[in-house]
Amino acid sequence: DIDDVGHKYHLELVLEDVLDKDRTVNCTAEVLYHLSNKSIAPDVQFTIEGELKNTDEADNIFYNRIKSLEKELVAENIPDSHGNVSPEMEPIHLLAWVASGYVIWQNSTENTKFQLAQIKHVKQVKRSDEYLQFDYVILLHEMVSQEIIPWQMTVLWHPQHGVQVTQDSRQPKHA
Repeated sequence: DIDDVGHKYHLELVLEDVLDKDRTVNCTAEVLYHLSNKSIAPDVQFTIEGELKNTDEADNIFYNRIKSLEKELVAENIPDSHGNVSPEMEPIHLLAWVASGYVIWQNSTENTKFQLAQIKHVKQVKRSDEYLQFDYVILLHEMVSQEIIPWQMTVLWHPQHGVQVTQDSRQPKHA
């Protein structure tokens, strides 16, 4: 407890590489949840010991595949009702997973535990620059309340520049 500031947590954890389950790295982090304003994202400072698998080749293959599509990509229900993600949708799923991490961080409190449950809908938006843009409607599972929350997010991505969430908003339950 830090008087009149918030609660700070010191964490030591092992991260598993999502693309190479046999590869792990150690991580230490400090997370500060502010007392004064619940709408402020927690402050996070972290250190990673080691490196995760390099994804440059896979990123470039995915980027070139999407750039070469004649029609914009549109998909729904990833994973499907059986938990399956088709190989061609795996990069779309991973992109949503990374982007949803930003949304989760920005909207977390000490009393929430969000997890990406599903991509309800994703649509690629054509752009005149080099970025790929996807408009997602995702379902976040709030583990504490067991609530399923629809969330809209607009995601820009380029293999050399990373992921950027340019817009996000909680949606009404009927969305």
